[in-house]
Amino acid sequence: MKLMTKEIEKKLPALYANENNKPEDTPIVVKFFDAYGNWAWYATEGEKQEDGDWLFFGWVFGVDPELGYFTLNELASLQLVPGVPRIERDMYFGEHMLSEVMEKQRI
Repeated sequence: MKLMTKEIEKKLPALYANENNKPEDTPIVVKFFDAYGNWAWYATEGEKQEDGDWLFFGWVFGVDPELGYFTLNELASLQLVPGVPRIERDMYFGEHMLSEVMEKQRI
């Protein structure tokens, strides 16, 4: 499965585009998740970098949930065993606002 698609690229606001928005006004564009664990990454904005990688900003749900940055290469590099991807894109996530996932996943 491709983690990044042309459709996502078109929908994804540039970095800092939402910095003045409240979480309830910030849509999540794409959700990535660990198919073998409980981590999830909810991207609200992102930009393609000079090296071709993508830098995202959004809600990172892991050991300590937080708003933060992550890259596509970091996600793609996580493998169960060599050649078996660990991270997937949630194709059925739908439309959600940042505040929804933050409220559900706060510890």
